[in-house]
Amino acid sequence: MAWTIGKLSDAVLRSAKPSSKLRKLSDGKGLQFWVTPEGGRLWRYEYRFHSKRKLLALGTYPEVSAAKARDKAARAREAIAAGQDPSELKRQNKAADRLKGETTFRNVAAKLVAKKKLAGMADITISKMEWILRKVESELGPRPIMSITTLEIVKCLAKVEEAGNNETARRMRTVFGEVFRFAIQMGLTDTDPVQATKGMLATHKAKHLAAILNPLRFGELLRAIDEYTKRNPVTGSALGLMALLYPRPGELRQARWSEFDLVNCIWTIPAARMKLRQEHIKMLPRQAVDILAALHKITGPLGNVFPAVGKPINCMSENTLNQALRRMGFGASEHSSHGFRATASTLLNASNLFSSDAIERSLAHQDKDAVRRAYARGEATAERQTMAQWWADYLDQLRLSDERSPEMMQKTQ
Repeated sequence: MAWTIGKLSDAVLRSAKPSSKLRKLSDGKGLQFWVTPEGGRLWRYEYRFHSKRKLLALGTYPEVSAAKARDKAARAREAIAAGQDPSELKRQNKAADRLKGETTFRNVAAKLVAKKKLAGMADITISKMEWILRKVESELGPRPIMSITTLEIVKCLAKVEEAGNNETARRMRTVFGEVFRFAIQMGLTDTDPVQATKGMLATHKAKHLAAILNPLRFGELLRAIDEYTKRNPVTGSALGLMALLYPRPGELRQARWSEFDLVNCIWTIPAARMKLRQEHIKMLPRQAVDILAALHKITGPLGNVFPAVGKPINCMSENTLNQALRRMGFGASEHSSHGFRATASTLLNASNLFSSDAIERSLAHQDKDAVRRAYARGEATAERQTMAQWWADYLDQLRLSDERSPEMMQKTQ
């Protein structure tokens, strides 16, 4: 090992050549410049702490210049004078930096999303949450979650709201709240800056999804669907089943052939696709079985019942059904794909033929009373079977009649 002692200039540092042994060049006051046999150029600070000889790595040259190395050595001497070990301080700072990186808003949000996936949350809900988080990635993603302020949250929400995306702003606030509550539960922060934003977003009246509630007009829609099915059997069949079975549109669009038992006239919708995360059974009337049997020849026997055009591995898109309604002349303010549920609920209740339990169960609504819910589950099954066929027969009557008022429906029993 060769020693060179004295203030080191950049010229000396640049010209220092490796040898077969480690070369140490002293800059004075414990600061050393090492040249390894492999050609490495390293800054080291040698010191004593509690009578023990220690070395502190200060970086490599030329990334760390002589001036920077001297500054680091000076700060190490100040720490020693204050009774602190520079090596231990460096270790603690590294741990703090690592923790800081792990507790960014981005990483905490990712852990929350992973937890929700593990809990079986619906894919569409997860996708919406991830979409919201991507919108704030540049502003909040790299920020340590414990240092994010209410003002930063307000700025993110205000930007979205001022762009006219009020519903997105409300969803964003909800997602922010979930992330910060999760961070508090994990012990990563003590405060929730979202709480103070309560009331900042403009409130809007709930807008009910458009639905035809007049039997005469609904009969016109049914006849239009029949005509549309002749030109587009897959989309038309989907609309026909929406009218007959009135599921949530996503439940039908994502249906798989394996879910249908056409012999026993049952459609079992898996819990993962249901809003309440519970398996739901739909009774299939004769007319629905006929539609599915015909459709089976087109899109069966496996996979999606309603595949996307050109991409059978994917299901029909969310807008396909609504676009078809528009082409048939039923505007967005008159009827939507989700509106079939409101139509069925309104007309079934108006008939006074079936219990509210049977109607609510057929809509996959859940009673808040757990005891009553368990009782209704068993009691309403037979009634739901009768109701499913009655509803399908009633729709056939609407197709053929000029007008069928709710009061006249009992006559079709």
